[in-house]
Amino acid sequence: MKTYRVSSSSHDRDRAARECRRLKAAKLFKKGIAQADIARRLAVTPAAVSQWHRSWKTKKQKGLHSLGKSGPKPKLTEAKLQKVRTALLRGPRAMGYATDIWTLERMRRVVQKKTQIRYGTTHIWRILTVQLGWSSQKPETRARERDERAIKQWKRWAMPQIKRGQKNSVPAWDFGMNRAFRKNRRFVAPGRPEE
Repeated sequence: MKTYRVSSSSHDRDRAARECRRLKAAKLFKKGIAQADIARRLAVTPAAVSQWHRSWKTKKQKGLHSLGKSGPKPKLTEAKLQKVRTALLRGPRAMGYATDIWTLERMRRVVQKKTQIRYGTTHIWRILTVQLGWSSQKPETRARERDERAIKQWKRWAMPQIKRGQKNSVPAWDFGMNRAFRKNRRFVAPGRPEE
């Protein structure tokens, strides 16, 4: 599976931005700037600035810091997530499957087996993309009848002529089989008399 890093969540970025805005307000409170002016500068409502000012007066800077994520702590800890990552990177065959293709259902079973936590396939998708930074990959399929020699020959002879746009070049589909036929045949535009 191809991996790339995806930001953990837009909520985390938003939380950090809101905290940064509150801390800017704290600096402006220290300078003695009016709450209405602070609201205009930071593009927030005066009611929000009023709440921040109340927190700042009682708890100073600590009152304006983010409290972090709300809700229960995640069941899937970093250590358990590492176990899942290792198992998935070993591949489906190592986990007892007959093919080398991961499906969400297979991954869900691996997560359950390694962590004793039951998740639905939609949450497994979220874990893979957000927490592990993985993306969906479609397996490359090739025809059994694929002729590598013919492909190599086509790329070597026909492709350069197509790229150059030669007028008298062999059509890409020809491979030289109809040369004798082409030499003896004249093409006439529709509606024009033959000469």
